[in-house]
Amino acid sequence: MPADKLSAYRAKRDFAKTAEPSGEHQPAPAPRRRFVVQKHDASRLHYDFRLELDGVFKSWAVAKGPSLDPHDKRLAVEVEDHPLDYGDFEGIIPEGEYGGGTVMLWDRGYWEPDGGQDPEEAFAKGDFKVRLEGEKLRGGWVLVRMKRNRPGDKRTNWLLIKHRDEFARDGDGAAILDQDRSVASGRSLDDIAAGSGRGPKPFMNPGPVGRPDAVWGQEPEAPRPPQRAPKAPPKPRPAKRAAPARAPAPPKRTARKAQ
Repeated sequence: MPADKLSAYRAKRDFAKTAEPSGEHQPAPAPRRRFVVQKHDASRLHYDFRLELDGVFKSWAVAKGPSLDPHDKRLAVEVEDHPLDYGDFEGIIPEGEYGGGTVMLWDRGYWEPDGGQDPEEAFAKGDFKVRLEGEKLRGGWVLVRMKRNRPGDKRTNWLLIKHRDEFARDGDGAAILDQDRSVASGRSLDDIAAGSGRGPKPFMNPGPVGRPDAVWGQEPEAPRPPQRAPKAPPKPRPAKRAAPARAPAPPKRTARKAQ
């Protein structure tokens, strides 16, 4: 993989301050291309749509999230390529760093080019048809590169559109976003931000489940040993009551002998 594919990604991050993957580690190749969608609560809430292609994740920021309604054309802003091991990232990017905020692994799975296209040629052409096989997103989709950007746009804009198939939902396409739990850990964004619940199960890198309280770029404080409450002094036992004095028994009478 050419080193310059991740140059823009690395230039935006200070890896002395954030522990996001630098791309030096390359996950083992899989028999099928992988995709992930990460819900990212940064300065603006959005969904990061990532497709594995030629050794990296081609990536787009989808402000409103994907829709299953073919009538909905979601703006997808192309961002820098990301390393493949980013596909296991669920946690917190420290505040003040690029993209600082909470990240959830919202969906993941496999994809293939649709219609027999060569994926590299389709991406270069700007008419990128794919079929997804995820836990939430399935069926045909297309990414269409817009010919003209809006004034002031510094990035390339695309449209993410659902193809009409058995997975399409007319008029109710955004309802898929109500499935608002991580596919890797079952947690909500609030759970992830609090470091509670179980850690994310890896997908790109086989290995142990990640820490639920992982804050990328800083180590959590060591847990303090629980302090035992001092033992209360023993309660004084009540004094035994003296037994009541018994009245003396009357003297026994002796029978008198007859005179």
